[in-house]
Amino acid sequence: MKYPRVLVLDDYAFTRNIHVMMLRRLGVTDILQATDVRQALLELEASGGVDIVLCDLAGRDLNHLEFLQQAARTGMVRAVALCGTLQPTVSRALERTALLVGLELLGIMSQPMQMRPLHRIIQQYRQRWGVSKVEPEIAKLIPSAYDIRRGLAQGEFQVWYQPKLTLREDTFTGVEALVRWDHPTRGLLLPRDFLAEVLAHNLIGEMFEHVLEQGLTFLSDMRKQNMNVEIAFNLHASQMASDDLADDIQCALKRHELSGSSLIFEVAESGLLDLDPKARDNLLRLRMLGCGLAIDDFGLGASSLQLLCHLPFSQIKLDKKFVNALHHPFSKTMVTSTLALAQSLNMSLVIEGIGSKWVRDSLVQMGCEEGQGFFLGRPMCAKVLRTWLRQRPQ
Repeated sequence: MKYPRVLVLDDYAFTRNIHVMMLRRLGVTDILQATDVRQALLELEASGGVDIVLCDLAGRDLNHLEFLQQAARTGMVRAVALCGTLQPTVSRALERTALLVGLELLGIMSQPMQMRPLHRIIQQYRQRWGVSKVEPEIAKLIPSAYDIRRGLAQGEFQVWYQPKLTLREDTFTGVEALVRWDHPTRGLLLPRDFLAEVLAHNLIGEMFEHVLEQGLTFLSDMRKQNMNVEIAFNLHASQMASDDLADDIQCALKRHELSGSSLIFEVAESGLLDLDPKARDNLLRLRMLGCGLAIDDFGLGASSLQLLCHLPFSQIKLDKKFVNALHHPFSKTMVTSTLALAQSLNMSLVIEGIGSKWVRDSLVQMGCEEGQGFFLGRPMCAKVLRTWLRQRPQ
C-alpha cells in the first residue's frame, strides 16, 4: 500500500522540521513544505496535488479558514490534519468548514505533536483511501480549444445517465444526464478533466446542444418502448443569461414531439447569486414550458430563503458532501433541515451521493424519499441503461 504525499504547512521552521522528521520516521518520504498560504498553494500547483495537508494551528500569520477554502477550490487536496490546542467551539467550526468545502478532516492533534497520534492519522488515511491520490501526468493535460471543437464535431462528447430511485421502494424515477468525453488518445474523460476549458473557451452552449439532443433522442426511443423516463440536464450559470436558451429548448422539444414535463434543468446553488433579469426570465419560461427546475449542490452556496421563495424551482438536490459524512451530527442536521425546507416550499428533495446501504437506510429513517448515487446505480451509457431498465423487476 503506497504512502501518501503530505504537505507540511507551518511558519515556524523548527516545528516544521520536527514534523517532517516524524513523518519520515513513519515511512512517509514524499513531503512538501510551506511557510504560508501563498507558498502552500504554489506547492500544490507545482506538484499536481497532495493527499494530506498537515497544518499547524499555532502559526502566527496563517489564515487557516482561507487555506481550507482555497485548497478545496483547487481540487488538489484530499484531506487535512490539524495540530494545535483549540477551544471546542473553534474546533467544531474548523471541522464544519472542512466538511463544507469538501475536505476530509483526519483529526486535530494537540501540541506538541506526538508520534502515536500522527501515526494513527497516517494509518487512518491509508486504510480509508488505500493509495495516493496523486495521478499520472497525463491526467493533468489541459485540452485545447481546437481539441474540444474537434471532439464536438466528431461526436466524441457522449451522454451517460445516472438513475434516480425512491429510497424505500427502490422504484426508478428518472435519470441525470452526465457528459463524458470519449477522447481518441486519453480514453474516457470526466467533466473535471475538460469542463473548465469548455467554459473558458465559451463552448458550453455548443456542448449543451449535443447533450440535449442526445438526451431527447434517448427519451423518444424510450417512449416508443412505452417507457416513461424523466431526464435532468445541468445548466451552467453562464448559460442562464442567453437570449436563446428557452427558445432553443422549446424548439428541441417540438422537434422530438416531447413535452417539457419530461425534463428537469439543474442549476448549481452557487450560480443563483446575482441573477440578472434575463436569467430569471429564462427560469420562468422553462417552468412555463412544463419543465422542472432543481437547485443543484444545495448547501454549498449562499442562497437565502427569500431567493428560494421567489424563484420558480420545484426540486432541491442536497450535495453529496453531507451524505459522505452522514455520521457527523452537522451533516444529519443539514439533511433533516433541508428536508423540512423542501416540504415547506412544496419542493421535492433528491439526495446525491448515496454510496452504501447504511447511508440509504439512514436516509429512509430520516424521512428522505428519493436519491441517486453509486449504491443505487452508477452512470452508464444509453445502451447499458436500456439493459439495466429491462432487467429491473417491474
